[in-house]
Amino acid sequence: METLTIGKNVSIHENVNFGSNITIGNNVVIYEGTCIGSNVTIHDNAVIGKQPMRAKNSALKTPLSLAQPAVIGDGCTIGTSAVIYAHAQLGNDVFVADLATIRERVTVGAGTIIGRGAAVENDCTIGTKCKLETNCYITAYSTLEDYVFIAPCVVTTNDNFMARTKERFDKFKGVTIRTGGRVGANVTILPGKTIGCDGVVAAGSIVTKDVEAEDIVAGTPARPFRKVPEAQLLRNQ
Repeated sequence: METLTIGKNVSIHENVNFGSNITIGNNVVIYEGTCIGSNVTIHDNAVIGKQPMRAKNSALKTPLSLAQPAVIGDGCTIGTSAVIYAHAQLGNDVFVADLATIRERVTVGAGTIIGRGAAVENDCTIGTKCKLETNCYITAYSTLEDYVFIAPCVVTTNDNFMARTKERFDKFKGVTIRTGGRVGANVTILPGKTIGCDGVVAAGSIVTKDVEAEDIVAGTPARPFRKVPEAQLLRNQ
């Protein structure tokens, strides 16, 4: 371990593994077993490896105590007051901005940016080189493939029953956004919907049906508007 720089009032629990060239700010908490790669910067008040908690009447029945630690890849930056739970795994060069939350059993691919105040709920998969902007909400059981763009204040959902009836318990389903999908500001995506490769949702829309690949949809509810211009397609970047 070449360099470990630690600020004031830092709490590092047992069996935490560090690579080289780590900088840790003030008041950081790193829980037991966390694995942190090399060239990582962790800013003030961040919490890494936190065990989940839930209300007594929560619909989730997964175990509260997770044996698998959080894993932070090489070159990552963790912002001020960000919270990363146990059994979350960040690839290399992931940037987690201030106040963001990444829950348990989430994987984040290399080079992805998780914006300020963004929330990625449990059991999500986020691909490589995605950009999730300020205050977006990625609901549990969602999949975002590679090069996905999520604008500020996007809301995704996973419960068509809105917390009523026992029927809902085996029907929770998040959203799927295929490679290159882009979602504009203040969009709401209903449970289980898929946005196809290079699909685009215009700002302020409500997605009630799947979006076909390379379609632009807009409105409430969102309807096909036109095709994505050739110059904007991922294959032409």
